[in-house]
Amino acid sequence: MCYSAQVRQSFSAYLREIGAVPDYEQITRILEQRLVDKSIRIPRGFERNFDHPMTVEDKRVRELISQYRNATTTKFEQELFAQKKRLGDAERKLKVKQTKAALNDQRIATNKIDTCVEKLALLRGTQSHEDDNRIFPMTYAPVVVKHEGRNLIRLARYHLRQRGQPASIDRQFPGLYNARRDNLEKFWRKEFGATHALMIIDSFYENVDRDGKNAVLHFNPWPAQQMLVACLYGEWIHPREGPLLSFAAVTDEPPPEIAAAGHDRCIINLKPENVEAWLTPQGRSNGELQAILNDRQQPSYEYQVEAA
Repeated sequence: MCYSAQVRQSFSAYLREIGAVPDYEQITRILEQRLVDKSIRIPRGFERNFDHPMTVEDKRVRELISQYRNATTTKFEQELFAQKKRLGDAERKLKVKQTKAALNDQRIATNKIDTCVEKLALLRGTQSHEDDNRIFPMTYAPVVVKHEGRNLIRLARYHLRQRGQPASIDRQFPGLYNARRDNLEKFWRKEFGATHALMIIDSFYENVDRDGKNAVLHFNPWPAQQMLVACLYGEWIHPREGPLLSFAAVTDEPPPEIAAAGHDRCIINLKPENVEAWLTPQGRSNGELQAILNDRQQPSYEYQVEAA
């Protein structure tokens, strides 16, 4: 289902590969929204596009990123202070008498202190982290859409909320980041043939069952290559909550090596020569679009067990 992926974040790669350029107006709006909506999560790798701003647009985006980081840093500093006090209080009580409540406060405070220290190190640090480019469902990621004849990079949430649906559908159907190919002409019929997008990734992760326990497998294509993932997107609009751009990756039956590893779905890796046709579905028949999905890149996939 591609529950997680390492997404290509660098604008230069999008420009080089498919001639896509950033939609600064849309990106700026999302970053402004993030200042008040803490549920918006954007990979640090995407923010690195603005480490050295050159244009007026770059500088505005960089300013918004700095505002967010400063506010988030302050929040974690305050939490760290509060948890250190909680830990100190618990340890003083434990010196007098060991109680379940004090032990619980000690454990919780210790865990939260570790989390705060880790988060602050990431916020203040400049070095790359292994998860800088990784997305999960409900995370925002750069996708390419066609608008007025141009390939634009926009930020979209990885979990598609269809136009006209209530916001509660996010909780009702937690798997809407996965647009199954056998459902494209049914559940996804409003998006299929109308609103297509592209996500560029380097690798992806899947949950599989191993002897009754969950394991996370990290799949990499061989030979190593970027994967041009076919996606659908939706533009959800609410009079009070505002617009939401969200997307889902199209998945199909897995190749033999992924099936043998224990997973039953796989993203569709488009051929470069088919990207333009996928991004311009209007006027194409379902048969033509399905043929594009058939004519895919088919590397072999190797995997490592990330967690079990």
